[in-house]
Amino acid sequence: MADSVDVLGMLKLVYTIYTLAVISLMAWFAMGVVNENGKPRIVKPSTFYMYVGGLVTIGIAIHIVTFNKIPWVEIDFKRDSLKSTQVVNITIEKHEFKLPSPKIELKCNEYVLFDVVSKDITYGFGIFRQNNSMVTQMQVVPGSKNDLMWKFGKNGVYHLRSTEYSGPKGAKMYIKDVFEVKGCDEDDKYSQKGGNL
Repeated sequence: MADSVDVLGMLKLVYTIYTLAVISLMAWFAMGVVNENGKPRIVKPSTFYMYVGGLVTIGIAIHIVTFNKIPWVEIDFKRDSLKSTQVVNITIEKHEFKLPSPKIELKCNEYVLFDVVSKDITYGFGIFRQNNSMVTQMQVVPGSKNDLMWKFGKNGVYHLRSTEYSGPKGAKMYIKDVFEVKGCDEDDKYSQKGGNL
């Protein structure tokens, strides 16, 4: 499974190029409208539709190519057939995470189900690397089923943080170094405690 940091880097580049191509269409139109001779320059409809058709085709192709690279897509589509090997039950109440233990060890390349219950208001549940980039997250709504399935593919130590605004106290909903993933062949370079980040 690809790492969300790598996918984000790739998508930044791809979407920047695509956005510049779309902006070039607007610039092309604007230059035609403000012709120096006072007459708008007319673009052949076939040329215009070929350009727009190319942009649409490229846009769809980007989504098809990146479809299986985004880490959470496979889990979301196969969720009904996936079985978790570990369940982590977490309760949130009065702006405080209540964990089964102060440190939670997770196994590499095995599905983990985070079953989170809110006893009062809406919170967020987010797992973050040592460099504070997000691995995954979900909204936790009281009275609803809130569970998140994830598979870690690299060794690392991760933080827990609320990702939803829940009042001023919500900013302090942060537990450092609570999840540790072990047993992988590779380390997550952004989640190595004390390492070069």
